[in-house]
Amino acid sequence: MHSSLVILTGASGSGKTTLAQAIQLARPQQCDVLFFDSVGVPCAEEMRAYGDGYQPGGAWQRTTTLRWMERIAGMLRAGTSILFEGQMRIAFIREALSLSGIEGAHIILTDCDDATRAARLHHDRNQPELANTDMMAWSRYLRDEAMQTGCEILDTGAIPFEDCRDRILQLLAR
Repeated sequence: MHSSLVILTGASGSGKTTLAQAIQLARPQQCDVLFFDSVGVPCAEEMRAYGDGYQPGGAWQRTTTLRWMERIAGMLRAGTSILFEGQMRIAFIREALSLSGIEGAHIILTDCDDATRAARLHHDRNQPELANTDMMAWSRYLRDEAMQTGCEILDTGAIPFEDCRDRILQLLAR
């Protein structure tokens, strides 16, 4: 059975959720679309088992990424193609893929310039409190991590939305 896994990561305002929702609406039979935040926050005991909260992204993000990949591995084995969206470090994604025995996943960093991100957070999402120096630094951290690991970067501020969506659909169809 054919299945594929595309993972969208990026800081708030990068467009990952908007893309995932558009694919979910346009092609509901093509894949399952999963959202990182829907799993909930792990308990303190579980987070302690995976490390302290001081590394970039923290123990919660690492723990949640590991939990999601365990779940996704079973879905892939059953032949389900998956688009997974969330704010995760690429290092955590790669670790979770390895521990879950998932091969061939395509990781994409959705990204945009700071002005586009700030406008989206202010106007589109009505969350101006997220358009701060910490979020801009987090987006630079993720961009640097993507460049260092050779992950695809999808510039949602420069590339038309339809082209971004079509790129993801193309990967899911492989």
